[in-house]
Amino acid sequence: MTDETTAPEDLREQTAAEAPEVAEHDLTAKLEAEIEELRSKVLYAQAETQNVRRRMEKDAADARAYAATSFARDMLSVSDNMARAIAAIPAAAAENESVKTIVAGIAMTAKELENVFQRHGITKIEAVGHKLDPNKHQAMIELPSDQEPGTIVQEMQAGYMIKDRLLRPAMVGVAKAG
Repeated sequence: MTDETTAPEDLREQTAAEAPEVAEHDLTAKLEAEIEELRSKVLYAQAETQNVRRRMEKDAADARAYAATSFARDMLSVSDNMARAIAAIPAAAAENESVKTIVAGIAMTAKELENVFQRHGITKIEAVGHKLDPNKHQAMIELPSDQEPGTIVQEMQAGYMIKDRLLRPAMVGVAKAG
């Protein structure tokens, strides 16, 4: 019986001796889990910071590239009016010496405006003879034509792009079916 009575005491001593080890093990596991959680939070915060920095750099680059968009739209009407002025001069009047210099001045100004547009990434959209692209063209009318339906046969107003963005769609007439 002594063996039986000592056995529970030995177990109590063993359990009491293991209790600090178990408590230390639980504490260590808890601290390791907390460290891992904090590590993942730091990595997430670093990734988020990097994403914000990239987004801000892209926004700044876009702002520099497209800052002149509203000014460019306003200048398109000036360009349109110059083209109309040149087209409105009758051929007979353009041969008159006094009018010839005025026509040449308007043409040179229009050419300089076109060069300024090109330097700033503003390009004219080619329309006539191409297929209608709703991202670049605005169909105004359908016209009978011998060309394939959906092909642009008339340009009423030129369209422009600024770099890779649409500045103004080309207003066009499209060949209709049948």
